[in-house]
Amino acid sequence: MPDTNLSDATLLVLGHGSTKNADSSAPVFQHVAELRRRKIFAAVHEAFWKQEPQVKTVLAGLTTPRVFIVPLFISEGYFSDDVIPRELGFGTGTALEVAGSMRFYCDPVGTHPSMTKVLLARAREVLEKYPFPRQAKPKDTTLFIAGHGTERNENSRVAIVRQVEMIRAMNEFANVHAVFMEEEPRIADCYTLTQTKNIVVVPFFISDGMHTQEDIPVLLGEAKRLVEERLAAKQPPWRNPTERHGKLVWYSASVGTDPHMADVIMERVREVIDRNNV
Repeated sequence: MPDTNLSDATLLVLGHGSTKNADSSAPVFQHVAELRRRKIFAAVHEAFWKQEPQVKTVLAGLTTPRVFIVPLFISEGYFSDDVIPRELGFGTGTALEVAGSMRFYCDPVGTHPSMTKVLLARAREVLEKYPFPRQAKPKDTTLFIAGHGTERNENSRVAIVRQVEMIRAMNEFANVHAVFMEEEPRIADCYTLTQTKNIVVVPFFISDGMHTQEDIPVLLGEAKRLVEERLAAKQPPWRNPTERHGKLVWYSASVGTDPHMADVIMERVREVIDRNNV
């Protein structure tokens, strides 16, 4: 964002957070550190909804003329679109003046079109890092984008389905599918949804937390005991590639920990600046 002067602005990267899983906050701290390093803003802060530092507490201490709040969330769901903006006083709008400071609430990062680049980077990275018995070619590999999914919120799967459509149209992989933990098609269905021998699964989650480190490897067919033993030994929960049901399966880290996410955060800020002409 070289043409935009943000030396009078604060960036607030907002994560969901958890009091039960410390790893859930790691991507927020990771991307805040990178964006601080770039020295674009007057200040860059992390804040959370469910853990310290609480977003309301952090906002109360900000005095710069402009504050941009970027939710590090995957989908336009109940929390990012309803609960959080309402509790922060935004109502139905995305701009709010507080004590002479303009606050802007951005769209969640997971629905941005440039997430395509992040997903592809994750898939290519794991295939290149673990060539067995030789380098797997995307043209001979089916890409599965794994999400949480929930029947309680129809928007929870929209971002993933959109990405599947865009990546499929690029014709880089043999095929591309969405699979979910709590919706159809299920993650375990990946073995019957494709005829290719090679499968790469990319979790469309922000953090490498319980779902990506424990639940999904088990759903893919790994024994829970083995997963727990590997995690206790500080090892990855999935060995790349692992053979299951006649397929070779590569499993990547979550999209939210990819370094490209810092650029996606900046894109969300750019959108708000253009939209509000500020």
